Amino acid sequence: MNVNPVNKSSVKSIEALPGIYRKTLIYNSNMMLCHFFLKENSDVPLHSHKEHQIGYVIKGKLQFFTENEEFMAEEGDSYVFESNEKHGAKILEDSEVIDVFSPSREDYK
Repeated sequence: MNVNPVNKSSVKSIEALPGIYRKTLIYNSNMMLCHFFLKENSDVPLHSHKEHQIGYVIKGKLQFFTENEEFMAEEGDSYVFESNEKHGAKILEDSEVIDVFSPSREDYK
């Protein structure tokens, strides 16, 4: 993908899981930027992927968990998951987050 700029309103939303909606905004081979809308009471099950993930909570509240810890993230908070680190989330309020993946996720293109 090589189109600049990409506006969130021009990207179709995909329901990745029940109540979890993703827009893949822009990417190259090294990085990918995604916008997620997550409905209250939805869940992201424990999973892992080879890509590193850094996120930022635009609004809402999420309870993240890994194999070793749990933490709350809400508006203004950021978080990171290492390559192959198992993680998941319980969505406590309607939420919007931005996630960056490195390298790009083939399954999100």
